[in-house]
Amino acid sequence: MIEKMKAKGQRYFKEEQKTPKKRTAQGSSGGDGVGKRARLDAMTVGYFRRVSERLKEGFTEEEEKDLFVENVLSEVKGKAGLVAMDMTGSLALEKLLSLATTVQVGEMLAELGGETGSEFKDVACNQCGGHVIESALRQAHRWTEKNGAEETSDVTQTEEEDCGILEVQVQRLCGVIRENILDFIKDPHGSHVLRTLIHVLGGCLTSEPSDAKQVKRDKRSESELTDFEIPTSFWWELKYLSDSLMENVNVCATNPSASATLQTLLTVCHRKRPILCKKINKCIMGYLTSLSSAPGVSPLLVFLKDPSCSHLIQTIFKFSHKALLRNVYRDHLKDQLMSLALHPIANYTIQTLISVSSSLRVFLKIFDELMEGFEAVLAAGHMGVVVQLVESCVQWEEKQDALLQRLLQAFHCSDPASRHTSCLPLFLSLLAYEVYYNTETAEGDTVTQRSLSICYHGSRLVQALAKFKDRSILMNSLHGLSSSDLLTLGTDSMGSHALQSLLTSVSDKGRGKFLRKLEELYVQLACSRCGSRLLEAVWNSATISQRQSIAEKLVPSESQLRSDQFARHVWAKFGLTHFVKRRAAWLEVQTGESKKRKMFSEILE
Repeated sequence: MIEKMKAKGQRYFKEEQKTPKKRTAQGSSGGDGVGKRARLDAMTVGYFRRVSERLKEGFTEEEEKDLFVENVLSEVKGKAGLVAMDMTGSLALEKLLSLATTVQVGEMLAELGGETGSEFKDVACNQCGGHVIESALRQAHRWTEKNGAEETSDVTQTEEEDCGILEVQVQRLCGVIRENILDFIKDPHGSHVLRTLIHVLGGCLTSEPSDAKQVKRDKRSESELTDFEIPTSFWWELKYLSDSLMENVNVCATNPSASATLQTLLTVCHRKRPILCKKINKCIMGYLTSLSSAPGVSPLLVFLKDPSCSHLIQTIFKFSHKALLRNVYRDHLKDQLMSLALHPIANYTIQTLISVSSSLRVFLKIFDELMEGFEAVLAAGHMGVVVQLVESCVQWEEKQDALLQRLLQAFHCSDPASRHTSCLPLFLSLLAYEVYYNTETAEGDTVTQRSLSICYHGSRLVQALAKFKDRSILMNSLHGLSSSDLLTLGTDSMGSHALQSLLTSVSDKGRGKFLRKLEELYVQLACSRCGSRLLEAVWNSATISQRQSIAEKLVPSESQLRSDQFARHVWAKFGLTHFVKRRAAWLEVQTGESKKRKMFSEILE
């Protein structure tokens, strides 16, 4: 076994004498022959390709895995930088480091940095090498796991020494980054290394995506952070690093890569070092508002319209304390919100401002100012601002009626009152009354209604309105929908969420009244991907009598339901087999669940 593994590791690295069409090495200074980076030969590339394939297969025994990792790393030794900056070699190293011990990871970082650590910059700012250093840094979360698993004091002491090797290398990397801070924050690859380092110094990491599909999902939503214990020295390194970034805040505010680094710093500090986060927020806002601009115009307005800086300001708003938000609005944003809400970039920052101020008194001033040009925001198509206003008004009952009336006016269904019953399909489709019904004729003429259509922001708008204290207009409009429209709404990926919000927010009596209208659609809903989820949500909020009514409508279609890929789960979760064969036992189980649900809802209230 050992001979086989060693044989597999016996490949040699060499520089090519003649290099065809090479990629220019990042960080090179140019000159005669300078700037041409050595590459791995074809045999070595093939070796690392086989290493990656073997790592994908996995290992059945721990000893086999340890031996494989040790053999491959022994072959990398002396040429770590060359391997790390090769596309095939870097992929193998990334996977290998996740299996290596902490001392092996520390030794790898030591070689990548060179004797003085100066080589860290070239590797970190390389499109392949940066990923290797990130992978090494991410192994920090395994320190405490290993320490906690050891039993003897001697082994524990050895493990602490091993962890110390990695700690020293991380500190050395921090020093190199501080010395070359501008190069790192401006470089697209180096800035990612810096962002991972900030996470490690703060003691929290995002989960690593396992495949390309996971990466796409992570882009749509914020990744969850996992906390872990860190050495005390890392707290100080984080502070020194933040000080260095604040000294170059002029670059961080406007450069896309540097701005993303500051956002990461704020996110980590808000979670782990709130006092430092408050200090950084104050420092950044102090810089942004101190620059000269046109007389009577705040410089912050310019940054709010900048693609890079607007993201940074969103993060600042998100993690700001009450006093800072109040001062920013009073000194810089007052009487400017409408122009910002209409701007194609700044409107996103205004959405964040509305969201974070929803529990503060300053929201009332923001609300009043935006209501003056409410229809202009709608006409501009910035529905995110409108939806965020509605969602924030859930906490302010005194503003709900005024906002609902403005919505009815904006969609031209406020007057006459008979048009109120048309508001739900208009909100869902975000179309005015005349457009939706395809008419601009005089009142009283025949109108042609189009089929129900639902858009993303329309669904979110209805979901937010469903949380208002007075939902009578929405519910009356819901009752006015035809069976075909209800089926479309219930089986649509976005519409089903809107219908769920309406049905689960009403009283038991109001829900029962609507469920009687929905009875003939239960089977079709159960056989739909979105409809089955909606039906389960309604079931969870329904009373015993309502559940019994739903079960009675579903049971006659047993064969269809049990053979459908979605409906079979509904059949099982509703316990319909017991409902058919052991009705008394089914009622007993449902009664117990209902009492438990009621008890927990009372506790939450």
